[in-house]
Amino acid sequence: MPLVQEGDDIAALAIEAAAAQGTPFLDGDAIVVAQRIVSKAEGRVLPLDEFAPSPFALEWSEAWDKDPRQTEAVLRESVRIVRQMKGVLITETRHGFVCANSGVDASNVGGTDLISLLPVDPDASARAFRDTLRERLGIEAAAIVSDTFGRPWRTGQTNIAIGLAGLRPLRPLEGLPDLDGRIMRVSTPCPADEIAGAAGLSMPKSEGVPVVIVRGYPYERGEGTAREIVRSFEDDLFP
Repeated sequence: MPLVQEGDDIAALAIEAAAAQGTPFLDGDAIVVAQRIVSKAEGRVLPLDEFAPSPFALEWSEAWDKDPRQTEAVLRESVRIVRQMKGVLITETRHGFVCANSGVDASNVGGTDLISLLPVDPDASARAFRDTLRERLGIEAAAIVSDTFGRPWRTGQTNIAIGLAGLRPLRPLEGLPDLDGRIMRVSTPCPADEIAGAAGLSMPKSEGVPVVIVRGYPYERGEGTAREIVRSFEDDLFP
């Protein structure tokens, strides 16, 4: 795919690129799209100078050798700070995601004085992508907008679904028997995150692969959203 610019139709670009490499999108595919190109297309890559630092941003950045403008962007994209230590702000975004730095990132944005913010509504972004495939190709496929998140108590990052369309994100198994006949009471796999994580193996940040086709996985079709994956505050064991 070409480098995405603001206003681009990324679904149209992906359709053309997939056909050109001999792997056109097919009915039943799960198509994983990197958050970064979604943010670029939707005008969510912004100059750092748009973020005048607050006193807290200045103080925090001075203490941890950060750019205060980027710190200010992190604060504006959050609804609360969950943890702040060792130079990292763990925040809750307006989407409900708990992550480092509100998902604000300065890598692969096309310049040294720019930052990428998460899409305003990643589920809507995924629906728009899925709808374009439906209209132009006549296929029913799932679309997942993925981003790289860390995990508490585990080192390293993995891709997760922050927006989706065309599939049910969760597969509750409660009430079903396991191989021993024991009834499962707490078992809810998340196929949306598993698909995003698998696609991440083919999306190295240094190689510019923003769209991956996951083919042959029997996900449950439906009109789910990534918001269903976000654990509610009431159910949070570590609020």
